[in-house]
Amino acid sequence: MQKAVVESPKVALFATCVTDTLYPATARAVVTLLERLGCSVEFPLDQTCCGQMHFNTGYPDHARGLAGSYERTFAGYDAVIAPSGSCTGMVRDIHPQLGTTPAPTYELSEFLVDVLGVTDVGAYFPHRVTYHPTCHSLRMLGVGDKPLSLLRAVRGLDLVALPDAESCCGFGGTFALKNADTSTAMLSDKMRHVLDTGSEVLTAGDNSCLMHIGGGLSRLRTGVRTVHLAEILASTEEDPWSPATR
Repeated sequence: MQKAVVESPKVALFATCVTDTLYPATARAVVTLLERLGCSVEFPLDQTCCGQMHFNTGYPDHARGLAGSYERTFAGYDAVIAPSGSCTGMVRDIHPQLGTTPAPTYELSEFLVDVLGVTDVGAYFPHRVTYHPTCHSLRMLGVGDKPLSLLRAVRGLDLVALPDAESCCGFGGTFALKNADTSTAMLSDKMRHVLDTGSEVLTAGDNSCLMHIGGGLSRLRTGVRTVHLAEILASTEEDPWSPATR
């Protein structure tokens, strides 16, 4: 395991709505991983939604109130870590437009590689895995190959390239509801590419996209599991990831 370049930063976990409500194992994995790397992690109980859904559907005043709440809740932390590119993008790019100054906020792979200076986090995950780069992390945050660098350093992991990886999965929050036919067609293409890799596991940095793709893969009884990047990186030989935590 590489040594972190920042010693014991005080960080907060911003769990996000989807993770907190539907995938709490991901939030626990983020804490496990960061504490293993020497961070002091807190979970402010006053945190709520980042306001992305409200802003994207035409309710900027509602989003502004949530942005103000975020600013107050996370004031004083060295960094805020979110297991979501889309929520991180909302905080960093949109909150300032709404008149707030949020604490330094990072998507998980950004924080690990750019702030802590690590790619080998001591993980062990003996499975065939393919990675889907989510739209906001790819286009809004520009995380590039940071998640892939982290995955390549995981012992036992067989990383397989995903064909047409940069294509959207079709979720897009309310887009999947308002444009169901288009969303379903995009999902079909994404699932076909995932299955072409022969992978056991599809991973990504956003549970919203994994929920969308995983729902389709589950309905088709493909046997492919969706696992958030944080859960793979938190898995070790002594404490391996288990599907029971999902």
